[in-house]
Amino acid sequence: MSEIVFLLEEPSAEAMLEGLAPRILPDGVSHRCIVFEGKQDLEKQMVRRLRGYLVPGARFIILRDQDSGDCTAVKRQLVAKCRQAGKKDALVRIACHELESWYLADLAAVQEGLRLDGLVEQQDKRPFRSPDSFPSPSRKLSEIAPCYQKVSGSRAIGPHLDTANTRSTSFSAFVAGVKKLSKTCR
Repeated sequence: MSEIVFLLEEPSAEAMLEGLAPRILPDGVSHRCIVFEGKQDLEKQMVRRLRGYLVPGARFIILRDQDSGDCTAVKRQLVAKCRQAGKKDALVRIACHELESWYLADLAAVQEGLRLDGLVEQQDKRPFRSPDSFPSPSRKLSEIAPCYQKVSGSRAIGPHLDTANTRSTSFSAFVAGVKKLSKTCR
């Protein structure tokens, strides 16, 4: 069986992927998550972890929040670390600005996952049409869904995310990248 390994900056990304990854990976491709304790820990350890991963044919995806950094610079730095580790075919994806942007792009998934009412009607309002532009999506999500907690909320929302949703450019790029990389698995 082929394997895609996700290197993630936080447990909430792993919780989200529990419900999302099986829906975007083809049959015969499994996934594994390596979770770090924040972006600094990810950046500090990723070269060693990539070099030390010895499963033949494994493919790697690094997912990190943009936060307040420059998206292009953050990606360039992570790509350089992948090359340093000898994994030049690793895929780097940046959630702009935070993972919660992806949730704001799909209020139907938030409503379903968190068992709330009235969120879907807000989706076509201006701020939710392009959620990658929110400087603090986690704060906005907590405003409209006060019950949201990072890990448990991500676990509840992940299975409901619409993989064809294009409101978040960073989510679309992530899904497309995972699908494309999974085709190279043997």
